[in-house]
Amino acid sequence: MPPIATEAPRDLGFLLTELPGTLSRDVVTIASGSGKLEPGTLLAQLTAGGKYVPSPATGADGSQTAIAVLAYGVDATSADAEAVVVANDAEVKKPMLIYDASVDDDTKRNAKLTQLRALNIKTR
Repeated sequence: MPPIATEAPRDLGFLLTELPGTLSRDVVTIASGSGKLEPGTLLAQLTAGGKYVPSPATGADGSQTAIAVLAYGVDATSADAEAVVVANDAEVKKPMLIYDASVDDDTKRNAKLTQLRALNIKTR
């Protein structure tokens, strides 16, 4: 029996619709130490410094509030990395979103989706 191949998340594979051009997108800096991040990762902006990190379930430094979805994979393991994010006015595929490991149940996931909805990012 041949091995089963699995495909990693594709760049912008989570995106259904967005505003024309690049109106829904921004270029941001992912903080060093965030690791290798896949497209579709929910991100938050740190209050101090304004860099972006994966959005955990809780926090008090800005990271607790999801405000964007990573468009293209990046490696911010040992250095800051520039990244494109979907930051507003878009529809995204709910099953293709990637959450921080601490966002580990439906209640926490729904809280993140509500945060995105406040930015007019709707999940389908």
